[in-house]
Amino acid sequence: MVKPLLRIHRYFCRKPVRFFSLILLYLTAGSLVFLHSGIMWDSPSSSRGEARGDSVVAAEMASRTAVLHVRGLGLMSRVFNKDNRKVGGRRFGPPWKKNRQTEVEGKDYTSNWNRALKGRNSKDMEDGRAKYIGCYVDDTQRRALRGVSFFDYKKMTLFRCQDNCAERGYMFAGLEFGAECYCGHKIQAANTSESECNMQCKGEKNNLCGGANRLSIYRLELSQESARRYGSAIFKGCFHRPDNVSMALPFSAVIQNMSVDKCVDMCTEREKTLAVLAGDRCLCGFPLHDMEEEDLCLYRCQGEEFESCGNDEYFVVYQTQVQDNRCMDRHFLPTRSKQLFALSSFPGAGNTWARHLIELATGFYTGSYYFDGSLYNKGFKGERDHWRSGRTICIKTHESGRKEIEAFDAGILMIRNPYKALMAEFNRKYGGHIGFASQAHWKGKEWPEFVKNYAPWWASHTLDWLQYGRRVHVVHFEELKRDLFDQLKGMVQFLGLEVSEERLLCVEGQKDGNFKRSGLRKLEYDPYTVEMRAHIDELIRTVDAALKKKHMSGVPEEYRPR
Repeated sequence: MVKPLLRIHRYFCRKPVRFFSLILLYLTAGSLVFLHSGIMWDSPSSSRGEARGDSVVAAEMASRTAVLHVRGLGLMSRVFNKDNRKVGGRRFGPPWKKNRQTEVEGKDYTSNWNRALKGRNSKDMEDGRAKYIGCYVDDTQRRALRGVSFFDYKKMTLFRCQDNCAERGYMFAGLEFGAECYCGHKIQAANTSESECNMQCKGEKNNLCGGANRLSIYRLELSQESARRYGSAIFKGCFHRPDNVSMALPFSAVIQNMSVDKCVDMCTEREKTLAVLAGDRCLCGFPLHDMEEEDLCLYRCQGEEFESCGNDEYFVVYQTQVQDNRCMDRHFLPTRSKQLFALSSFPGAGNTWARHLIELATGFYTGSYYFDGSLYNKGFKGERDHWRSGRTICIKTHESGRKEIEAFDAGILMIRNPYKALMAEFNRKYGGHIGFASQAHWKGKEWPEFVKNYAPWWASHTLDWLQYGRRVHVVHFEELKRDLFDQLKGMVQFLGLEVSEERLLCVEGQKDGNFKRSGLRKLEYDPYTVEMRAHIDELIRTVDAALKKKHMSGVPEEYRPR
């Protein structure tokens, strides 16, 4: 017995042999684990066998095995499939019959998109977030949701599915078999018993993600900022017919059996930014800004039952893939300016976004009191100029204090709700311009310390500019978002430039720029304590009183302490 053990010992003492033997054992073990996990993914449970016949189970197992084979070993099981228009790929416009609660396409699902809370049971109705609709039958030959699909056999969660569908502008997200996510604009199947959606999500065991050929479907309520995407076009909304329709929409044609596809294709060929449906007419042109309620555009297309085509008075507008270049040219001032204009704000109040808007609206670069290489690389070419060079239209600054403020002849003062501004700056500080702070930062000592130091600065910055600024034009971030055209027009006029409505309309189509932080990733709890809120509310009252003392409107209603 001793001799065989001694031989084995000597064998492994030889370094090259020992090394390659261990590698071989490691690879063999890994292959067995992977094979076992693949079998577990595809093995039907007793409930799965009861839900459908053995032949269907075998077919699905074969198809899933093929998918895994294509993805390859070690790759993440994540696939996006483009929407096939010819196989049930109808686009879905605004719902026609909202009062028919018994029919899927007639249900009234309105208000704004928000994602579902992680960790809640899938059957719960999410207040103000993604709403659970029910359990629906799904068919591999004729899907209930016919948009893109996405699979993750290890880490699928409710939020991941909802987030991916919402990011692409779909109205519904459905989860099946614990690991499959389907998106769509319309549910094209019947609902069924809740007990049939009985499979836990692969990535969170306390939530249900459908079942065998059964979808747990959520309604994703889209905000104005989350445009609905239909193939290559993005739904922009319902707009009132403009007074200068021939100027704004120079191309038009009557199309028989009108549909969104036909109008979008025509306008894309003519290299126009917008495709506008007005009954049986398709118009092509540039951005509009008189948005109306969607209900005013509920007029059925002749060529597609579930699409809206508007009428002669109210237009249904889609954005094509053609970029509006009328406001993209930018350069330095032709002659050095004798006046220095500041674009001042507390950090996190939208200064970079305002610079982007001003550059597009005026055609001139903005400068900076600082130098940020990442901003320069993203196209803010005035970032490298000295702030006193006079070659830029205005200068970004976060400075306060009499000496710093009196260095400028005039200034646009950007103010944002402190609760939102503090969180935005905290995200920037720990995650970059479009990144996010980690949960460890939010729940650690960094956040309380940050609020303690930065909240008073939010108030003192505004108070100093109101006291020492020679000429100050106040712009509230929230009002700029709500009424971009008129607010930006006022900013351009304050800078002493003529307003180009053509450029302003172009800006509306390019308003986000490269530094918009995604609204989809939000904290699932309120980071502000009672003590923090009491302190910030007092600062809001102070700023509100200072604005009114200068005969300006106070802070917007949403700032005010409740």
